[in-house]
Amino acid sequence: MATSRDNKSISQFKSALIGGGARPNLFEVELTTLPTGISWNSENFRFMCKAAALPAQNIAAIDIPFRGRIFKVAGDRTIDTWTVTIINDESFELRNAMEQWTEVIAKLDNNLGATSPDAYMTNAKVFQLGRGSQKASTNSDGSSNAVLKEYEFIDIFPTSVSEIALSYDTGDTIEEFDVEFQVQSLNLNNGAATPNG
Repeated sequence: MATSRDNKSISQFKSALIGGGARPNLFEVELTTLPTGISWNSENFRFMCKAAALPAQNIAAIDIPFRGRIFKVAGDRTIDTWTVTIINDESFELRNAMEQWTEVIAKLDNNLGATSPDAYMTNAKVFQLGRGSQKASTNSDGSSNAVLKEYEFIDIFPTSVSEIALSYDTGDTIEEFDVEFQVQSLNLNNGAATPNG
């Protein structure tokens, strides 16, 4: 049993913190295509998607009783729903596209909709960006951000397009709304592209 541990200094911590730490406000979301027939400005979405998340992944535990004890084994791996927050401008272009996407899945008046998953599912990517043009950059050279990590969300589709609250009392703010997606699978990439380079 250990009786002591080495003391750590700020200098050692600085050396261990690669690149000064990843920043949650340096990211980009890419959603290039929507189902056929929906007008979609993927380049505008890169700017107007103001919040997203790196996905939560879960592995359930399966309990197996054995002689008064519980033996745990790994169960199925699942991915939580993925939510993005989108800034709404006066064109309503992105809001309209998300509403049309839900209409493809299920019409409100008669509940008819696409039944083939290929007709309403698509892929999206989240890029976690670095502050420099290279990982752990030591200067501000370059005109692009290094990609620290890339997540590709496979076969996503929206299950919730949030309300936009309206009020005479609301001032000095811009409308935004959330879209919640179901995710079938993920591809993980440790950074090999420059989405804005």
